[in-house]
Amino acid sequence: MSCSIVLVDDHKLVRDGIKTILERGTEFHVVGEAENGADAVALCEKVAPDLVLMDIGLPGMNGIEATTELLRRSPGVKVVILSMYDDENSVVGAIRSGARAFVLKKASSNELLDALRTVARGGSYLSSQVSDRLLTRIQRGDLDTHEHSALETLSPRELQVLRLVAEGQTSKDIAVLLSLGLQTVRSYRKTMMKKLGVNNVAGLTQLALAAGLTHWNKPDAKE
Repeated sequence: MSCSIVLVDDHKLVRDGIKTILERGTEFHVVGEAENGADAVALCEKVAPDLVLMDIGLPGMNGIEATTELLRRSPGVKVVILSMYDDENSVVGAIRSGARAFVLKKASSNELLDALRTVARGGSYLSSQVSDRLLTRIQRGDLDTHEHSALETLSPRELQVLRLVAEGQTSKDIAVLLSLGLQTVRSYRKTMMKKLGVNNVAGLTQLALAAGLTHWNKPDAKE
């Protein structure tokens, strides 16, 4: 019996390429596709797939945030995170969100299939490059969790707003992306500054980057 799978990536060429790989055999069949986190959550509630292959770098709600929300609404779904980043913060964030696997986009098609098979059987999977690096850092005792402990005071919505602030989005942009009121977004920013002990957007951005919430930012973030 084949496993149903939903593909989530904001690039159609990537989804088409993965779909081609999966359709070579009979183990997996694609039952839906989404190009952003919010659509993925809604789609999975509708089609109830066995697996979700989730890109980590999605617009608006990223893959980690989408996984958290998806599993809250559809706890029976197994999520495999697909990422071009191999840093420890992304890996730890993915696993904390409930994902069963973390696979790099530079992985071979065979490795991707191995990860999907492992998760479908109830197991977990980390790309070898990621697991080796993470294990080395754990053995050295230098896996830094300070930034994460500071961010644990924030709600999931506040974390979303923080990431978008760090990526240079204005309050107006964030309000549109997250379907929030402008004053609500500004209130989130003020609350986060108080919780995290910073006084400006630059401080919020530095914390977000240090904790691996995002991998890039625009220095001219504005209100």
